[in-house]
Amino acid sequence: MDNISTNIETVFCHLSGAYAPNTLRSYYADARSFVDWCDTQNIEPFPLTSAAMCGFIDHMQLAYSYSTIRRRISALRRVNKLMGFEDLTHTDEVYLSIRKLKRSKGLEQRQAVGINHDILIKMIDAQPNTLAGTRNRALLSLGYDFLARRSELVAMKCDDLTFTPDGGLKGIIRKSKTDQYGRGRLVFGSDRSAKLVKKWLKLKPQQIQSLFCAINHNQCIDRAICDRSVNEIIKRSIVRVKRCERPSDVDVSGHSLRVGAAQDLLTKGFDLAAIMRAGGWSDPNTVSRYLKFTQHNIWQ
Repeated sequence: MDNISTNIETVFCHLSGAYAPNTLRSYYADARSFVDWCDTQNIEPFPLTSAAMCGFIDHMQLAYSYSTIRRRISALRRVNKLMGFEDLTHTDEVYLSIRKLKRSKGLEQRQAVGINHDILIKMIDAQPNTLAGTRNRALLSLGYDFLARRSELVAMKCDDLTFTPDGGLKGIIRKSKTDQYGRGRLVFGSDRSAKLVKKWLKLKPQQIQSLFCAINHNQCIDRAICDRSVNEIIKRSIVRVKRCERPSDVDVSGHSLRVGAAQDLLTKGFDLAAIMRAGGWSDPNTVSRYLKFTQHNIWQ
C-alpha cells in the first residue's frame, strides 16, 4: 500500500494548480478513503476493477448521499487514469450498482436553509459593539448583497470595492468556483452595506489589503479570515437572534446568505437570468434547487 500511497501523492502533485484547492482536497480524501477500505478487504486499490468499485459503492450506501458517492466514483476514475491504468469500471455491474443507489437514496441533496432579509437585519443588529462585531456586520451584509460564496468573501481585497455617488457600492469578484480563470463578475451592494463597510474600514489598518481580515485579542491580523470562519460567524449570529422565528444554527451554513438573497430576489419578481447573473451561477438547475423552498405564494 505504501507504493500506492506514493503514486497517489504524485498524481495530486501533478494536479496542483489545474484544479481549485477545495476540489483537490475532496479528491484526495476520496482516494484515501477508497485505499483504506481496500486495505480492510485485502484488495489492491489500483488499477480499479469492477468488483472493487461495486463493493465500495455498497460500503458507502448507508453513510453517504448519492451526490457524494457519485463524486467519489468520478474522483477514483480520474486518479486511476492519471496513474496510467485502464478504467475497468464501465461495466454493467457498476452501472446497476449506481442505478440501485439512485433508486434507494434519491437525488435530493441537503440544502442549506436560506437567510432572508428580515433575519439578516436581526443578525446584523445582534452583533456586539466590538472590532469583530463591526467586521461581522459588514461581512453579513455584503455576503447577502453580493450573493457571495464563502471563498469569494474571504478573497476580497479593499481595492475590489468602489463606493458609488448614490450611497451604495459596487465590487468585483475576481475569481470563483464557476470562474476558475478569473474573468470576474460585477456585483452591487446596498446603502446599508456601504455604511457598514465604511465603519469597518475606519477601524481596519489601511496596510491590510484583505477586506475581511482575521482578528486576535481585539487586534487586526494581516491575513484574510478562512472560509470556515465565515461559516462560524453565520452560525453564531443566527443564535444571537432572539424572540422571533428563525432557522436553527444546525441548518444554516456559509451558503445560507447566498441562498436567502436568491430567494428574496425571486419573491421580488426578478427572473432566473437576473438571479443567475447576480450570483454568478452558470447552471440554471443549481439555482432552481436553491429557489425550490422559497416562501413565495403566487396566489397572494
